[in-house]
Amino acid sequence: MAAARIRAVMAAAAPTLIEPLASPAARRDTIVILDFGAQYSRLIARRVRECRVYCEVLPWDAPVAQIRALQPKGVILSGGPSSVYEPGAPDLTDVVLELIELGVPVLGICYGMQLLAHRLGGRVVPEERREFGHAVLDIRDGDHPLLRGMPTRPSVWMSHGDQVREVPPNFTALASTPTCQYAAMASAPGDHRQILGVQFHPEVAHTPQGLTLLQNFCYTLSGCEPTWTPGSFVSEAVERVKAEVGDARVLCGVSGGVDSSVAAALIHRAIGDQLTCVFVDHGLLRKDEGAIVVRTFREHLGFKLSHIDASEDFLEYLSGVSDPEKKRTVIGERFIRTFEREARRLEAQEGKFEYLAQGTLYPDVIESATPGSGEAKAAAKIKTHHNVGGLPKDLGFKLIEPLRYLFKDEARAVGTELGLPDEIVWRDPFPGPGLAVRVLGELTEEKLATLRGADAIFVEEVKAAGLYRSLGQVFAVLTDSRSTGVMGDYRTYGHVVALRAVTTDDFMTGDWARLPYETLATVATRIVNEVKGVNRVVYDITSKPPATIEWE
Repeated sequence: MAAARIRAVMAAAAPTLIEPLASPAARRDTIVILDFGAQYSRLIARRVRECRVYCEVLPWDAPVAQIRALQPKGVILSGGPSSVYEPGAPDLTDVVLELIELGVPVLGICYGMQLLAHRLGGRVVPEERREFGHAVLDIRDGDHPLLRGMPTRPSVWMSHGDQVREVPPNFTALASTPTCQYAAMASAPGDHRQILGVQFHPEVAHTPQGLTLLQNFCYTLSGCEPTWTPGSFVSEAVERVKAEVGDARVLCGVSGGVDSSVAAALIHRAIGDQLTCVFVDHGLLRKDEGAIVVRTFREHLGFKLSHIDASEDFLEYLSGVSDPEKKRTVIGERFIRTFEREARRLEAQEGKFEYLAQGTLYPDVIESATPGSGEAKAAAKIKTHHNVGGLPKDLGFKLIEPLRYLFKDEARAVGTELGLPDEIVWRDPFPGPGLAVRVLGELTEEKLATLRGADAIFVEEVKAAGLYRSLGQVFAVLTDSRSTGVMGDYRTYGHVVALRAVTTDDFMTGDWARLPYETLATVATRIVNEVKGVNRVVYDITSKPPATIEWE
């Protein structure tokens, strides 16, 4: 069926009302990814976005109207932990079957492939041993549009317990491995349906040619145009913000992090001085960070910024607190009270604010949009301010989240497009409680000063080595341990500083960074010599999982 007919049928069934800050899918070709519980669903979306094609991740049982409203040009079914034979296992919904019959291309990955085979008349069987790791693919039909441009025997990544033993009627095998007869399948030529399946994971880095396969699916099979760029997003988002806000005033809490800074810059591009930013400085920031935030927003960007130095207040309430969860609770409560007090002061002085802006990113939306909840429910929930506690709902603001469809790397690209300085755009993710959860045990001014000095040296040397942008996070931790040392002719009993650097694509998993020994040696020497009270430096070589990226 022609693409125009498909979109016409979908549009006829879709809701006619589109909210001003609705999905960007309203204006461009879209791929829908249905999540069957895979650990890699978010990564599939990132890879499709790398093709400069817009996509959204929805639960496998998303409402029919929600899928139809996106008018997808292609659908990807993710992997998942279930077996197709388990009672209550996720299944193909009526809308997916409808899309298949309309000729919309559907690609099943791992469990998605097994589900397609099972429902369409094939046979899926459990294997005695799970297959997990590298495999070499033997491509049987290199001319098929899905596999075009790939080598004859590419390396792929497998992670499955079941596999397809017989493909459905009118299907052909595209590839195999020594242990998997049907590693890729497709509906036969001449079939009006465009159904494809791969047992391996094209979205992971361990499948080097996986991006080629996804490009083939997006461009050749689905007919999508690569129009998803930072520039196009900015121009469209500015229009949507203008339409939504009108002449109203917007309040935005900023921390100097990427998310809130980019959201503020985008909204300011749309409405100018109708935006007022509030920066609550809790005294738990990195070295010189508070001054950088104020200088960037006031002098470089020219924003209206209310700066509240609440450091003494926060430290007073944190006195004697050593439990990390208690620290988060205290900081969250103080942040809420401080922000609320400043919002009321500004309203009394300048007039009412209609909107509260937040830098919510797409991973937050994906995690919230669980089966049965839907994104509408997720949208109604005010995001916690960088993990330090949500703002009270009785503040009476309408919520505006201009970045809610972007991943972190896309938000950085938009920040660059908007002219934000690199020191903001490329800043590491930073926990809302700040250094409070990087100083283990009770907080004191002395400990904060020690950690700031060590952290600044570590980041400075990593940047000098040209490694900073290749890492997910780089930071120091002041442990609650002390160690014996010798400095000069004297015995010392000083603090132990731990260094943490990780590589990650999505922060759900991460690996410790293999930093050069020379860099680590320079960092350790400088910290011990320049930061008073430290006589030992250690490097954390634990991945996530089993550890988390932060220590607390």
